[in-house]
Amino acid sequence: MEETGRLLSGTEIAKNLRAGLNEQVKNLKEQFPGFTPGLNIIQVGAREDSNVYIRMKMKAAEEIGIKASHVVLPSSTTQAELIRVLNKINLDPSVHGIIVQMPLDSVNKIDSTLITDSVLPSKDVDGLNTINQGKVAVGDLVSGFLPCTPNGCMELIKRTGIKIEGSQAVVIGRSKIVGTPAAELLKWHHATVTVCHSKTKNLPQLVANADILVVGIGQPNMVKGEWIKQGAVVIDCGINSISDSSKTSGYRLVGDVDFEGAKTKASWITPVPGGVGPMTVAMLMKNTVLAAEKAVSKLANTQWNLSYLPLKLSEPVPRDIDIARSQTPKNIMELAEEIGLSVADVEPYGATKAKVNIKILERLVGKPIGKYVIVCGITPTPLGEGKSTTTIGLSQAIGAHLNKNVFACVRQPSQGPTFGIKGGAAGGGYSQVIPMEEFNLHLTGDIHAITAANNLLAAQIEARMFHEATQSDKALYSRLVPKDKGTRKFSAIQLRRLTKLGINKVDPDSLTEDEIRNFVRLDIDPSTITWQRVMDTNDRFLRKIRVGLSDTEKGHERDCQFDITVASEIMAVLALTTGYTDFRARLGQMVVASSKQGVPITADDLGASGALMVLLKDAIHPNLMQTLEGTPVFVHAGPFANIAHGNSSVLADQIALRLVGSDGFVLTEAGFGADIGMEKFMHIKCRASGLKPDVVVLVATVRALKMHGGGPQVVPGNPIPAAYIEPNCELVEKGFSNLKKHIENIRKFGLQVVVAINRFTTDSEDELSLLQRLCKDNGAFDAVVCSHWATGSQGAAALAEAVVKAAEQPSNFRYLYNLEQSIEEKIEVIAKEIYGAEKIEISPAARVQIERYKSQGFNDFPICMAKTHLSLSHDPTLKGAPTGFTLPIREVRASVGAGFLYPLVGTMSTMPGLPTRPAIFDIDLNLETGNVEGLF
Repeated sequence: MEETGRLLSGTEIAKNLRAGLNEQVKNLKEQFPGFTPGLNIIQVGAREDSNVYIRMKMKAAEEIGIKASHVVLPSSTTQAELIRVLNKINLDPSVHGIIVQMPLDSVNKIDSTLITDSVLPSKDVDGLNTINQGKVAVGDLVSGFLPCTPNGCMELIKRTGIKIEGSQAVVIGRSKIVGTPAAELLKWHHATVTVCHSKTKNLPQLVANADILVVGIGQPNMVKGEWIKQGAVVIDCGINSISDSSKTSGYRLVGDVDFEGAKTKASWITPVPGGVGPMTVAMLMKNTVLAAEKAVSKLANTQWNLSYLPLKLSEPVPRDIDIARSQTPKNIMELAEEIGLSVADVEPYGATKAKVNIKILERLVGKPIGKYVIVCGITPTPLGEGKSTTTIGLSQAIGAHLNKNVFACVRQPSQGPTFGIKGGAAGGGYSQVIPMEEFNLHLTGDIHAITAANNLLAAQIEARMFHEATQSDKALYSRLVPKDKGTRKFSAIQLRRLTKLGINKVDPDSLTEDEIRNFVRLDIDPSTITWQRVMDTNDRFLRKIRVGLSDTEKGHERDCQFDITVASEIMAVLALTTGYTDFRARLGQMVVASSKQGVPITADDLGASGALMVLLKDAIHPNLMQTLEGTPVFVHAGPFANIAHGNSSVLADQIALRLVGSDGFVLTEAGFGADIGMEKFMHIKCRASGLKPDVVVLVATVRALKMHGGGPQVVPGNPIPAAYIEPNCELVEKGFSNLKKHIENIRKFGLQVVVAINRFTTDSEDELSLLQRLCKDNGAFDAVVCSHWATGSQGAAALAEAVVKAAEQPSNFRYLYNLEQSIEEKIEVIAKEIYGAEKIEISPAARVQIERYKSQGFNDFPICMAKTHLSLSHDPTLKGAPTGFTLPIREVRASVGAGFLYPLVGTMSTMPGLPTRPAIFDIDLNLETGNVEGLF
């Protein structure tokens, strides 16, 4: 009786592998809630054999817990169309593995190699991308993906127990899918490999020497039993259909090896079907799970592999723009990869800036967040405190000196001040965001998008009033809901207006005359319009204008004004939104006026909010840049700190906090002094985001405190008075009252405060020591002298250490008022607790407005005080820490979309003007180099 080789069942082994993979996927889902491995199978045409294979893959994926999608493209698909589909799926972060089912059943010529190379190597679970194949060729069997069929063969061979090392292996076939990679895998497992093909001579003799025989030639029963060495392991990769009248189908499947003859010689042999086929699918699933594990490992990795950029320090310190130009920034995609972003997360705008898609929050949802640090300042003076410079310098120090993950989140500057008097806002000296000209000019166009959206809404307000004034109800209705091929249909936004009006109808022809009148007439009261046109340029002559002077407007004139773009409510909405749905809702809720009956008129009522969303669809994504030392920066949103809350975006902070991980730090800057930007950060931004800060860094300078202590006035363009240059501890101690009040305010929120003393060359050691002692004696966790402007991160290293230590202390964050308190009570809390006022005085006009807002349901909004930034009080001439004053509330306005009420304390200018000598005199383009000159 002939001995028979043992059957090497791929079906059983694959079943065990799938069970193991199922456990791996369960563990992944437990460790990362909401995470699911994703596989996408792309098929061109409808070949039945491909359909069979795809059904097997889909079934296996479902069994394991992989979310598999099947994309079927018609046989008319072109190569370019297929590549476009692939590119889109490549960028989908929920897809970890991609298979392009071969062969491609298209009537058009398609290069299959180009297609497999178009799959991202990190998602090429078939292992057919040239990069993955190349890794196999050079023996890298770990970093890429092994091709499925050859890897399945290797698994089968290992299960036999044969010693691969030193054995003689023969591979028949040299296809890139089976033969060639199988030979490479055997070689790198230390077998001596012979590759045979259609041109090979003496094939039987070569086969006879094989301890391991792998066949994938595509010819039924080609390898005969008598060729095979006694005791060899035979792996048959072929699957061929031959006629067999005994079968109902009229055919049967056989391999490339004559099974009946070979089984008497082989020690182990794979059947066909049921051998290599199931293993191929199993290995495909294994690669998909591996791809998902790599993706989630990248997310879970808490330490970045960040390369820091060295500084070349000079004395005296050069101009900001010269320092910025002396550094070569990293390519933005290199930085993105270093901090754990994938290609799918990032849309580059050139080499040094990029948009980071907010959808990344979906896959970061389970990741712990880092420490949240807010950087604010004392009450500003014309001498400057260096808040932005400190934010960037501290970020550089936490990264380059403490080797911790760190992100700085700052506002995008308006071009108005850039071309006016302030200059750039990228930091300064050796603590800057680079390239500074990109930072200060245009960036990625967010402010321009806000300008366009704001002015579209302004145009719609005027147009709607004009059309309502010049048309009958019937004519308005016919134009607002026109017939298309004889049928009227409400748009989605019109249906929302009907619901708001209590009209529960969807058929335009079913409305009564009264319902039509209510629907078409907003009846805007022009005197209540609060929505202004905006532009991102300082232009004092647009502070009051008259529109509608053309004869075509039929006498419908109106006085109004322009604001600077960063004063637009849309900017505040962008800064406070938490995602697409929230953004769309906030835009629709923006109140632009009241009707003559006192009903709030919103952007949704005007039918504009959908269009606004379209204009702002890119602006919602934060902008990625870098510091001089190569640490990451998000630049996003730039709301005014007087009539708005003066902080960068919630979305930037949320993404950054998850990217840095639990041991990392996110620094976010608040505008103006701590009484304004910091207070609004706590009461408005933290409520919108749900985030709680860990530490506050309070920036101060010796010379600014001297001004608060009664130092002489500083006039721009004139020399700085001697009092600010010569040592004067008495003046510093008097001015400390301002800093002390800010420390007290921060402590009221239950937070640790670290004072950053931004050192100037004119500061004496006695002044600095005095200031440090006063800070520590009055509640500061620490007070650190910094020189990051002159020396970059090394000048803020001690500050970084102090901030890290402060973040380790217990935090007891709390709000100073509850939203349910009355509007008057909330205003009073801020006035007394933050500003030091004795009481508030609300004007009759403001009282009327407050009552209106209460009746409209806005009582529970947080308060965004609009007051001067030059004093803790309402009087810009009162320095230090004034007390006993009465805070006058002249007016109260609502930013309903942004979600706050803003009481006006005095007169607020929302359109700056150009000075006698604006910065434009110095700004030019070098026509030879293409560089911007004159920014500072």
